[in-house]
Amino acid sequence: MLLATLAVVGLRVLTNRYEGTMTRAELLDPSARADRTDLDGPLNYLLVGSDRRPGDADSEQRTDTILIVHVPPGLREGYLVSVPRDLLVAIPPGGGYPGGEDKINTAYEYGGGGQPGAHLLSATLARLTGIRFDGAALVDFAGLRNVIDLLGGVEMCVRGEVRSIHTDRVFRPGCQRMDGAQALDYVRQRYDLPGGDYDRQTHQQQLLGAMLEQAGETRLRTDPVRLHRLIGAVGSSLTVDTNGVPVEDLLLALHGLATDGLRGVQVPSYPQMIDQVSYVRLDDEGDGLFAAVRGSRMSEWAGAHPRWVTRL
Repeated sequence: MLLATLAVVGLRVLTNRYEGTMTRAELLDPSARADRTDLDGPLNYLLVGSDRRPGDADSEQRTDTILIVHVPPGLREGYLVSVPRDLLVAIPPGGGYPGGEDKINTAYEYGGGGQPGAHLLSATLARLTGIRFDGAALVDFAGLRNVIDLLGGVEMCVRGEVRSIHTDRVFRPGCQRMDGAQALDYVRQRYDLPGGDYDRQTHQQQLLGAMLEQAGETRLRTDPVRLHRLIGAVGSSLTVDTNGVPVEDLLLALHGLATDGLRGVQVPSYPQMIDQVSYVRLDDEGDGLFAAVRGSRMSEWAGAHPRWVTRL
């Protein structure tokens, strides 16, 4: 589920008139927050998608999607770095959790979900990567489905047959229009795929690109009723932290970021069984990726590591 894409879609369509529909919160731990945000770039944002469903308590949630969005200076291209949810990391103390090693998607749960969960997750990522973030967004499951439907569905290209373990739906190879329920079902799958969770990450990135493409083609500016409904769906499911930057300024800065300038990036890593539990471990190239983000050298890194990069 690419729940966090709501944040990016929201930045594309929100105007000052609708800024009040969003929930504001300090999602970033002080150790993970950039001292100041320079809208000339580079910019780094943390997008978190929770698996929350109606009726779930915050403390019962884990993150289903963790994305680091890096936008180099010039703000004409972007890199969507998918952090494996089973990545073994050192989680610092926070939210009553004493600290220890575990999968990174548990940091949100150990922090208590919601704002405190985002704090612990961002602190964990900052410790792992050395990256300080210019903002963050937290999105829940239901909102993404509504946004896709209000966009009129998205065009997804299926490369190999995928059978859903949740609905038994079969996705045949080829490009096809998917509504919100179908798209979310598709990108949630990771079992029986050749690359397992790595394929799931690629499908999530593809969905983000498809949503941005559809948002650009829908001509929302000429359809105020549809725009109003879409913004309402985004706002009701979106909690944002812009590090003090007004949303309208962020919109203006990112207006030149087009879908064809986006690249999906997987963190160099490998699966490993430890005490009969499946984890993901960073390999030697992982630290190089994070250094490239910190130094805004992602173009060079991507050119040297095509295995881990996907054009959306």
